[in-house]
Amino acid sequence: MTPHLFSPIQIGPYRLSNRIIMAPLTRMRAPESIPTELMARYYSQRASAGLIISEATAISPQGIGYPNIPGIYNDAQIKAWKKITEAVHAKGGRIFMQLWHVGRISHPDFHGGELPVAPSAVAPKGEAVTYEGMKAFVTPRALALDEIPAIVEQYRNAAKNALAAGFDGVEIHGANGYLLDQFLRDGSNHRDDSYGGSLENRCRLLLEVVAALTRVWGAERVGVRLSPSGTFNDMTDSEPEKLFVYLLGQLNRFDLAYLHIVDALEGDIRHGAKVVELAVLRRAYLGTLIICGGYDYARSSYALAYELADAVAFGQLYIANPDLVARFKTGAALNEPDPATFYGGDEKGYTDYPFLS
Repeated sequence: MTPHLFSPIQIGPYRLSNRIIMAPLTRMRAPESIPTELMARYYSQRASAGLIISEATAISPQGIGYPNIPGIYNDAQIKAWKKITEAVHAKGGRIFMQLWHVGRISHPDFHGGELPVAPSAVAPKGEAVTYEGMKAFVTPRALALDEIPAIVEQYRNAAKNALAAGFDGVEIHGANGYLLDQFLRDGSNHRDDSYGGSLENRCRLLLEVVAALTRVWGAERVGVRLSPSGTFNDMTDSEPEKLFVYLLGQLNRFDLAYLHIVDALEGDIRHGAKVVELAVLRRAYLGTLIICGGYDYARSSYALAYELADAVAFGQLYIANPDLVARFKTGAALNEPDPATFYGGDEKGYTDYPFLS
């Protein structure tokens, strides 16, 4: 039987009622990096998704690069997130936490004047979002070889904390130009040690993080997000297809809950992306594949029907439509998202989008 958006799917130990996934969405509404009651309302409103993937969540103070993003590195954060997971579970939902270290996509303002860290001292083009407005990115400090085990440990501790906070699993953010992606790509990784140069070396940190987290959670409750065609945050690679086909082959060894691919976006193509075709990635990865990237009902239905993916994640549509599953199922009109309220603020543009009557 051809799968469709409303077909059940097994992801790890969980039988999900549909294949409509809520994508991770940074909303910058966590003062002092502590989740709020408002966030609990926001996520529980969207619990009819087959799976919610939380907004990207900092694994340590070093991993922060935006104002008011949540963390998962102290007891107050664990306690606050637990209220959110309980609210989602009370509505029958499932939620994974996305674990995040931004690497060079930060600013000294977030780190007491210290430089952000990265695989190499290569500044990205563009500007950082700070509490004082937009500021030019700085040249980051290259991580010393003996500092890298501490990065893996930050991820492991964050994963343990996510487990304590009641999440159903974790997703490793290896996409969109943040730290793990910076190690993968030869445009940002100029190292000449065991974490740079060859494909094996550039993939080493991500695979070490995957191995560490599967020891905390079991592989069946760990996902990975990648953006093979992504140019966001000034990302480039000389041979992305070769890189990601190799990496997916290595990930196959883990039997993960899923792989989450950010498909090539119009912005990536405009910025000269070397597009890695979804069909190539589908052939390379043997497990459950979630895709995202501006998909609508028709395009996602096509992708499932032709077995290009097993489930589809939706971002902006979930911002504006907490009842997206019901709207898709009934063919109802969709609310339009308001970009002016995407980042920061209060309930406006966050928890006040209307449900179907």
